[in-house]
Amino acid sequence: MDQHTLRQADGAKRPSKRVGRGQGSGTGTYSGRGRKGQKARGSVRPQFEGGQMPLVRRLGHKRGFRNFARTEFQSVNLSQLNERFEAGARVDADTLVAVRLIGAGEPFKVLARGELDRALTVVAPRLSQAATDAIVVAGGSFEELVPAEHRVRNRVHRRKEAAAAAELARRGQRAESAGSADA
Repeated sequence: MDQHTLRQADGAKRPSKRVGRGQGSGTGTYSGRGRKGQKARGSVRPQFEGGQMPLVRRLGHKRGFRNFARTEFQSVNLSQLNERFEAGARVDADTLVAVRLIGAGEPFKVLARGELDRALTVVAPRLSQAATDAIVVAGGSFEELVPAEHRVRNRVHRRKEAAAAAELARRGQRAESAGSADA
């Protein structure tokens, strides 16, 4: 079989239907639209339900939105770490997957629910402040791989924050220039 001998199967390519071309076309007088009625005379949008209350308006209205790009963190509590790990153990994603506390490749956050009575070395993408305090009190250590970025969500507040930062920068430049002029 060569590329120049390939052919489509019979019936795979059909000519498009030519509508509204008179009696000899095969679609005839009404051009495949039937007689009278809304669909015969003009176009009707696909979601139109004939004047019935449309589906989109029959459903309840939920305020706000659900962020499709949100990262869902699995929660891992200190009580779970206390039950499953010996003193001095290193707790990271691989060891948590091994003891079946999280799934492979899932981001997780260590939370402070429960007690921790042994020193552990915890390496996690996120830790709550109370969890870090409890780990240090128990004699362990922690490393936060991806600390939470606290951003201002509202555009108005973001603008105010940016303006305040710019003002601080201007004041710093003025102070530097005044200091160099005095010397």
